[in-house]
Amino acid sequence: MTSPGNHHDELPTNNPHYSLLGSELKLFSDAGFDMDKIHLKRNAPVAQLYEDAVQKEGAVISSTGALINFSGKKTGRSPKDKRIVFEETSKDDVWWGPVNIKMDEHTFEINRERAIDYLNTRDDIYVFDGFAGWDPKYRIKVRVICARAYHALFMHNMLIRPTLEELENFGEPDFIIYNAGQFPANRFTAGMTSTTSVEINFKRREMVILGTEYAGEMKKGVFSVMHYLQPVKFGQLSLHSSANEGPNGDVTLFFGLSGTGKTTLSADPTRHLIGDDEHVWSDTGVFNIEGGCYAKCLGLTQAQEPEIYNAIRFGSILENVAYDKVTREADYSDSSVTENTRCAYPIEAIPNAKIPCIADKPPSNIIFLTCDAYGVLPPVSKLTTEQAQYHFIAGYTSKTPGTETGVTEPSPTFSTCYGQPFIVLHPRRYAQMLAQRMEKHKVDVYLVNTGWTGGKFGVGKRCPLKYTRKIVDAIHDGTLSKAEYEHFDVFNLSVPKHIDGVPDELLNPSNAWADKAAFKQEVNKLAGMFNANFEKFAADVSAEVAAAGPKAA
Repeated sequence: MTSPGNHHDELPTNNPHYSLLGSELKLFSDAGFDMDKIHLKRNAPVAQLYEDAVQKEGAVISSTGALINFSGKKTGRSPKDKRIVFEETSKDDVWWGPVNIKMDEHTFEINRERAIDYLNTRDDIYVFDGFAGWDPKYRIKVRVICARAYHALFMHNMLIRPTLEELENFGEPDFIIYNAGQFPANRFTAGMTSTTSVEINFKRREMVILGTEYAGEMKKGVFSVMHYLQPVKFGQLSLHSSANEGPNGDVTLFFGLSGTGKTTLSADPTRHLIGDDEHVWSDTGVFNIEGGCYAKCLGLTQAQEPEIYNAIRFGSILENVAYDKVTREADYSDSSVTENTRCAYPIEAIPNAKIPCIADKPPSNIIFLTCDAYGVLPPVSKLTTEQAQYHFIAGYTSKTPGTETGVTEPSPTFSTCYGQPFIVLHPRRYAQMLAQRMEKHKVDVYLVNTGWTGGKFGVGKRCPLKYTRKIVDAIHDGTLSKAEYEHFDVFNLSVPKHIDGVPDELLNPSNAWADKAAFKQEVNKLAGMFNANFEKFAADVSAEVAAAGPKAA
């Protein structure tokens, strides 16, 4: 129940820490919100968000206590509908092109007003105030304004949750997200390509979402903002990576695109998890940007990924996951809704998470993860500084056949900096900062292939997770740094001859393939793809980095 005369601030009753002060309410009024009609629910308790999602959005509670909800038509990000406003404060820093598409300020104002007009028609408006970045020196205050309890709970999990004292003194946010995803953009507005629009305005410090209810747009929107602010404003390196810390304080960064094992391999029971997706390598160490994890669920089992499996309990959200209508048991093998089934949970749900999520040392090791469906890259290889820059800029992985009728070949994917949809500056700026830090701290860098071995997709088999874990263990205990290596031709990589617990014949793909002629054909084909992709970056990097790529025979 609301208190008399305080219906703007419905929950929780009589707790001033969750209230918006008069000056903060004025921000809403000035933004165009109808304060006489809407009910603002600020940082509502998780139980209340559950109740609202069940009663008003058709959500259900799973047998393990997680909230199961659905994002509607859009079950993944819409990168072609992402825009950045072209304005004087950021235009000279942004890497304009197909990743960061220009939007004029007038169109942004139209969409912003459209979003607020829609939110004004809702009975309940959810507000979540939280932080992005665990290091107080570099964190930003983020305010999320949305109309779905599911979205509020998602950002409660993904942002860093403030203490009651921090919430009481939150003040004006550094960045605001207006999520009106249930309402479409007007596709006849100048610059619109569909009814979906996800746009960021760095001058106004705002993000507007229309036409998509996929919660991941908010998460990656915050990451894009940090990918801009950390290098430009703070001089720190933002990274699309997971990170964990060993018992001796040694830190490992894991880079990799979706499906390569970034979340799985960083959730190691013998090490402390710093975070699974977004980090900053600062001048004093490494810190997580987020307050939670966003794990893929398709094929999830307790035996293979116990930390993630056991995190799916009260407070977490299962997104677009099918379930048994009687038992409410989630079916992680069912992809009928989407293959991109997800779970968002607070990082505290991982038993060995490091709280606060900060390491006070620079990384000792960096691992680039790739899922090579051509089966020609070694399970692990040690990179030089120049090779590390090359592969970081290339950002290679591959998608497997079977998703479309008639597709029989693996599909190469090159996503620069292992996170192309989220980068805002030119890739060379991130790569140069990475190289400077690697050189300064003498960091070992490895390329780890979690994809196919002994043949390409359809012929060979995927490298067993137990072997990949042994490889990562050898990186962590230092034995791989001191191992004996041999040369792997075409890609000019250094491949270890032996790793305890991994069959020797698996380590060099030329030995693992029975059909040597087919291997030679495939390795040259992939090398050609690497070279063709890197042409657009070659003029912006040193000759040594450009020469660090493969040389087709």
